[in-house]
Amino acid sequence: MSTATATLAEQLAAFAARLRPEDIPAEVRARACHLMLDATGIACASTRYEFAQRTLSAARELGEGDSDVIGMTAKLSLRDAILLNGVLVHGLDYDDTHGRGVIHATASCFPTALAVAAKLDASGADLLCAYVVGMELATRIASVAKGGFHQVGFHPTGLVGAFACAVIAGKLQGQTAAQLAMAQGIALSTASGSLEFLEDGAWTKRMHPGWAGVAGVTAATLARHGFIGPNATYEGRFGLFNSHLGERAAACDYSLATAGLGEVWEVTQVAVKPLPACHFTHACADAAILLHRQGVPLDRIRSISALVPKETVGIVCEPVASKRRPKNSYEAQFSIPYAVASGLLRGRFGLVEQEGAALTEPAVLALADKVEYGVDAASGFPRHYSGEVIVTLEDGRVLRHREAINRGSADRPLSNSEIVAKFSENALTTQSPQRVDALLDAVLNLELHSARACSRALAARS
Repeated sequence: MSTATATLAEQLAAFAARLRPEDIPAEVRARACHLMLDATGIACASTRYEFAQRTLSAARELGEGDSDVIGMTAKLSLRDAILLNGVLVHGLDYDDTHGRGVIHATASCFPTALAVAAKLDASGADLLCAYVVGMELATRIASVAKGGFHQVGFHPTGLVGAFACAVIAGKLQGQTAAQLAMAQGIALSTASGSLEFLEDGAWTKRMHPGWAGVAGVTAATLARHGFIGPNATYEGRFGLFNSHLGERAAACDYSLATAGLGEVWEVTQVAVKPLPACHFTHACADAAILLHRQGVPLDRIRSISALVPKETVGIVCEPVASKRRPKNSYEAQFSIPYAVASGLLRGRFGLVEQEGAALTEPAVLALADKVEYGVDAASGFPRHYSGEVIVTLEDGRVLRHREAINRGSADRPLSNSEIVAKFSENALTTQSPQRVDALLDAVLNLELHSARACSRALAARS
């Protein structure tokens, strides 16, 4: 079948079915391993939080199994392990983001590839290849919408992730291109992800990537057994984009899903977060931190303006009253007023600044009350999540700093060595130095190990 007559699902399935580990350039494989390492460190850090323990309790009630959980001794069923690992990777909102797709793809692709490959006793190289396939599909499918999913209340990390995870699982199961296409069609009825959590700091966002993995594995396994799904998964009358975007579907660019597929690697365009918060807050948070270092006289501030891309306003700026008074860490991670105030006052916007008494510190709340937002007319969104902070003093002087390209983005990336440092800092919050070294070896030397050995190495010892 020619690409001219093939559906998008069939084109993506054909790519996934034929890709072999040796087809992936060495530098792409290395970057992929570092992205998985970043996710591993975040997962380890997440294990000490209440959301992780409550998810574990629920998963155990659903039944034990033989699949591993990163940084924990628990053994769960395959799908429940994927769900919990996704929660751990995404739970601190510190995981990577593909800019154009506005999607946290590793948080679903890594847990799915890890669990399925370990279950099948696949090689580490095959695990890595399946992860890269999933990343290419997730980032490209999400890019088609041009940021539109967020505008209508859907979270592409959960929604789009299900299709990528279906292909990951199917590829590891040895499915044909036809089966992989069918798996995507079935995933159309299992994919989900609502942004309603933005209204009250609910925990549901944390489960989106893991649930995408659960949905994907389910769809792939049904396809392997001959279950029939629709063909026009993406471009159909009620396909992904038309059903979820409504009038915005007219702006979709379907060519973005396949342009340069197999030659241009979107894995290298994934941004690694330098701050544990929504990526849309980073530029303004960094700008505020730099102004703090320059010595802003906090007691003489008349007003503060934060410029953000217009597409992010509803996510990190509104409703203004609740953004100025985040009730929990999750609300703080999605608050421009709080991020800017914390940066100006403390010179930091890390995990410590988003927890407990830090959220109610009078001085930071007083600054947050002075933060107004404006639309950044020069924004490069979605390629860059730019931002600018403008401080006006009582004497009329204006201090400002602009971050045109957010730190950690594809055009200003963290180096592999910086990712290792971030991993170590996160992993050491719950793991011994010896365990951290073992995790480092298991992920960065993945191709030298079996997937099952890697999975067991990432789990905590009982």
